[in-house]
Amino acid sequence: MMLGLALGDTLGVARGGLPAGGPLRAGVSTQLACFTAEGVIRAQVRGNHKGICYAPGVVLHAYSRWAFLQGIAVEKLRARWAPSGDDAAWPDGWLAGVPALAERRGSAPATVAALSRIGEGPERMATASRGSHALTRALPIAVTGIGGIAQVADVAALTHGDPAARSATTHAAVLVHHCLTYTAPEPGGSAREALQAGLTALPSDGRPITDEEHSRLAAAFRHGVDEPPTTDRLARLAPDATAPSALLGGLYAAACFPGPADFRAATEFAAHAPDGASVACVAGALLGAVHGIQALPVDLVSRHELAWVLDTLARDLVLELDDSPGGSEYIPEWDPHWLGRYPGW
Repeated sequence: MMLGLALGDTLGVARGGLPAGGPLRAGVSTQLACFTAEGVIRAQVRGNHKGICYAPGVVLHAYSRWAFLQGIAVEKLRARWAPSGDDAAWPDGWLAGVPALAERRGSAPATVAALSRIGEGPERMATASRGSHALTRALPIAVTGIGGIAQVADVAALTHGDPAARSATTHAAVLVHHCLTYTAPEPGGSAREALQAGLTALPSDGRPITDEEHSRLAAAFRHGVDEPPTTDRLARLAPDATAPSALLGGLYAAACFPGPADFRAATEFAAHAPDGASVACVAGALLGAVHGIQALPVDLVSRHELAWVLDTLARDLVLELDDSPGGSEYIPEWDPHWLGRYPGW
């Protein structure tokens, strides 16, 4: 899912026209998704050791590290997270040392605007935006299961105040979760069964969802299943750079090209949406989640500048959820480096 998200983001930014050789650059959605995954790991570590944790607050700290590395609101963020003035100790964790995450790779205006107001407190930070980054950056939370997905809307609301952004983000996480947990009846199965299972479960797993929201998602899926793919339909479903458009367009593209050999076709098609980066990002995450690493084009994965980072974060996230290498309040750690890599705050 993480690598599919990243390849979709990169293909979308390039409008499907990748260079023939050389490294493939990560987009801003991929950068933020990396920090979401890291934030989820660190929230789990904190919960294990403190017994209580508000995970969106730990993810906010992760986004603050991203912004600091980008040179955004540096003094405000330093005052919030390193008030003692010990710059050597913050930003902490291994992810802050990845050079590509400190480079500007596109605009995330609502996220930047909110983090620039971090001194005003969480209740006053968020903008009124329904922009797509609320959704694309939050997709790693799908790994935590339905219980963790209950906090996806709160993560989106850290920076995006529009209710449609929060609900679309939650619904996307539920669909990705069902893609991650779906077992095809036979090898080489289609993503459509996993997406259908997710759509069926949404009224219970992804609350709140209105009848209108569910009908739009179901219609986008049926268009992908029943009709030949067209860029006109894609543009009508995903006309702008909002979270609902990213979800509808990504779902449509994945339904149009559902097979394990269709990843590149799906993401290149999605890249032709008006905001191709967000739509291809969602399509790539859905297809990567359901088909696994073997469905991703090796020539693209091997060229992506953050392939190792994404793979490491994905493995560490699953490891933390399954086996707590850093231990807990009552259980000793079995990896002596874990708490330095993922401090629990």
